Amino acid sequence: MAKIIDGKKIARDILLDLKSKVDKCDKKPGLAVILASDDDSSKLYVESKEKKSLALGYKSCIYRFDKSITQGKLIQLIHELNADKGTNAILVQLPLYKHLDAQQILELIDPRKDVDGFHPINVGKVSCGLKPYAYCCTPKGIVKLLKAYNISLAGKNVVVIGRSNIVGKPVAMLLSNENATVTLAHSKTKNLKSITKEMDIIISATGQSKLIKADMVKKGAVVIDVGITRHYNGTLSGDVDFEKVKEVAGYITPVPGGVGPMTIASLMENTYELFLEQNK
Repeated sequence: MAKIIDGKKIARDILLDLKSKVDKCDKKPGLAVILASDDDSSKLYVESKEKKSLALGYKSCIYRFDKSITQGKLIQLIHELNADKGTNAILVQLPLYKHLDAQQILELIDPRKDVDGFHPINVGKVSCGLKPYAYCCTPKGIVKLLKAYNISLAGKNVVVIGRSNIVGKPVAMLLSNENATVTLAHSKTKNLKSITKEMDIIISATGQSKLIKADMVKKGAVVIDVGITRHYNGTLSGDVDFEKVKEVAGYITPVPGGVGPMTIASLMENTYELFLEQNK
């Protein structure tokens, strides 16, 4: 039976530590969040981030836009936030409305305020093994989870399933920088089972419900489930067939309560670290 990796607990410890640090600061970290989408999940994520930031004592400002928002107005807002000394961290909630160019907006954010770690400069730093201004939140949270449970990475065989710029690619780079041997699999990968069966650590971030079955997992392997699917009856499931895989794995993250809380905790930590860097 696998040991359950409790992301809620680790995230709570991170947030408590942050709260004690922020309470001692005369100035407070400033987080600006831009929501230009009618996506329900995005709205919920933004509300959750706002609650967490306010609970920590951050100055949180949410910019909400309807479909009338233009690329030009968003660009103007980014320039204003870049110049605002009270704004230490800028987050653009993805996806944006379809008529907006998300990549252009992300690249206009000052990399020193890029709290999501999506700017090409921050991505490039990670790919070179250098410390970025901010690490991508979910990958950072995954590495923190593994380390919190004393799961060594050096020399381990790891497969990352999914090659998005938000999770798959950056977590593969982070794990490689931790001296793991990383395979990056995706929708075009052939014979996925033959790969996963040999791996010490499986990280799945596809959003394909119950993709990872028990017969795809080596006994005692670590299984990190990043995917989340909301079903018509309101229930949630991850990429992993949790009930069956937990009988084979050594460690496993639940959905919900695994990686999700760590993503928001990492966002809050990034905001604080950017604030410190800008107020040395």
